[in-house]
Amino acid sequence: MPFTILVADDNVGTRLSVSDYLEMLGYIVIRAENGEEALSLIDKYHPHLLVADINMPKMDGYQLVRHVRAKPAFRLLPVIFLTERGTTEERIMGYQLGCDLYLPKPFEMQELGAVIRSLLERSQIMQAEWRMSIAGGKPIPTSVPETISNHQDNVSPEHEIVFDVNTIALSEREQQVLNLLTQGLSNSNIGKRMHLSPRTIEKYVSSILRKTGKNNRSEVIRFALQNHLVD
Repeated sequence: MPFTILVADDNVGTRLSVSDYLEMLGYIVIRAENGEEALSLIDKYHPHLLVADINMPKMDGYQLVRHVRAKPAFRLLPVIFLTERGTTEERIMGYQLGCDLYLPKPFEMQELGAVIRSLLERSQIMQAEWRMSIAGGKPIPTSVPETISNHQDNVSPEHEIVFDVNTIALSEREQQVLNLLTQGLSNSNIGKRMHLSPRTIEKYVSSILRKTGKNNRSEVIRFALQNHLVD
């Protein structure tokens, strides 16, 4: 069954071009002109991923994600922001709300497609592990996002894993990648900055996730900022 993606953008050109490209890749695409419409469509169609602009009428992207993350069924929903906003404060706000990735406008469609594929694959793995833990009555695995585990009253303290930031040893390259991640850059853009391939950057990101015990970019960025792991 094809994945369903919701594209929310008040710019008709962006909305249609992104939708057409994703449909060409085989996805089912639902379109929304503003945040309010997007929220109602999420409840109706339960998409596998959300692509949203930040500047939208009636309800902006930040408000949309805040409402989405308040719904237990959508705490694992991957979210990509398409935005012209580029300040560090605005990116941090998005990551704190639960955005997985920023793509600054203008962006390459091929990069958007690659990012979506990666997020969907990771999301499916996380959801499968989550369902297995529930079905087997096991403790929540460490691969479940903090936004899920923090809302589970039946998780006992002995099952929680605490990472000591003083014991996290990042290589020089990993530290450089982490610094650029917190700036909201994609793997492709980080690769251009560091003169490395996106695949190599993905390996560094995977290593950072493993060392910090996090599951996605938004989690590791929030963790890094909260624990002052970045310059």
